[in-house]
Amino acid sequence: MEILESAAPSKIVIKLDFFKPFEGHNTAEFTMLPHGDATHVRWLMHGPAPFMHRVMQLFMNFDKIIGKDFEAVLANLKEPTEK
Repeated sequence: MEILESAAPSKIVIKLDFFKPFEGHNTAEFTMLPHGDATHVRWLMHGPAPFMHRVMQLFMNFDKIIGKDFEAVLANLKEPTEK
């Protein structure tokens, strides 16, 4: 993981390199937008999709598989950022 860009307090861009269970090289972007007394966080991940990944996407719902992990990370960020 490497931070590529940081524009406090509204944006962080991170390079992610995965090796297991599949090799992947992606970029994650966190965009924070004030919304009243709260902050909306948008988390986007993108990168190249080799042929086999595209085939797997036809049969697997990656939002459902990875979404729980994204939600857990955002929940863990909530407490320290509100202090």
